Amino acid sequence: MEFQTLIFDLDGTISDPFEGISRSVNYALETLGYEIVDPERIRPMIGPPLTEIFEYLLGSLADSRMLELVASYRDRYAATGYAENVIYEGIPETIESLSVHGYTMGICTSKRADYAASIIEMFGLQRFFTFVDGGDVHIKKSMQLECLVANGIDASTTVMIGDRAVDILAAKSNNMKSVGVSWGFGGDDELSNAGADFLLRSPTELLELFIC
Repeated sequence: MEFQTLIFDLDGTISDPFEGISRSVNYALETLGYEIVDPERIRPMIGPPLTEIFEYLLGSLADSRMLELVASYRDRYAATGYAENVIYEGIPETIESLSVHGYTMGICTSKRADYAASIIEMFGLQRFFTFVDGGDVHIKKSMQLECLVANGIDASTTVMIGDRAVDILAAKSNNMKSVGVSWGFGGDDELSNAGADFLLRSPTELLELFIC
């Protein structure tokens, strides 16, 4: 395969963020006077931008209220939530092997870049990534990839690796190939329906795809 750059999603691809995200969402809800929810209601929404989680739980919100919820969420997430991530088995070894084989690697996540950087540093992976691209309110992943391309990433030799349809669709809209990983939150059907070029079920399969 002729890929040179591998762009990884973070949540659901490199690490499992469920505990930190669900607790921080409920912290924000409770802080602003809403009922807390069963964490399992939050699980299906992990991956897309944070605003979509609150819209899913509460319906349409005024921009001012959405910003309050996001700020409250971030109060907890920045303090403790990011550290509740759990790295998936096999990911550190896979990332290191891909680096040894000469791939340029980066992160493109819907969460803020500083949080993402803290997470990969916590796992000792920061040395393997040449960039960490993060999102914010009203910024879509397709926009993030578009900006990376505008700043020099060659879409024809780049692949986006993620666990949700949003990752696959963002890649397609920027003429990139995509790899769907089913160990995260999307699952086979979601990734296939989104049109993933490759569908993998374990981190070791990334090595088989890009090295073997």
